Amino acid sequence: MIRKILLVGVLAMWTGSAIAAEPIEGDWKTMKGDTAHIAPCAQGFCIKLINGPYAGKEIGHLKGNGGLYNGQITDPKDDKTYDGSAAVTGNNLKLQGCVLKVFCKSQVWTRL
Repeated sequence: MIRKILLVGVLAMWTGSAIAAEPIEGDWKTMKGDTAHIAPCAQGFCIKLINGPYAGKEIGHLKGNGGLYNGQITDPKDDKTYDGSAAVTGNNLKLQGCVLKVFCKSQVWTRL
């Protein structure tokens, strides 16, 4: 009986950790006040704008885990794509896009 209880407990913990969402997943409020949705996709995690002037536009692909991610981020205004990175700290997501890893711009988004 005790073995069964321990086995069920171990399986529940293993299954729970296997399906736990990455910190980057979910809806985020951009600096302009739009909503961006980040979800798993074939490229890792895809960023898609939900509302605002560029609603429906995919603006990034990132790979990583545990709060640190790298990939590409596209400025929806001019469709230019940059090497990007993202870091999740609590309810904040710091995104950075760089040209030649020298000229960079950053934004901080807030979890909704």
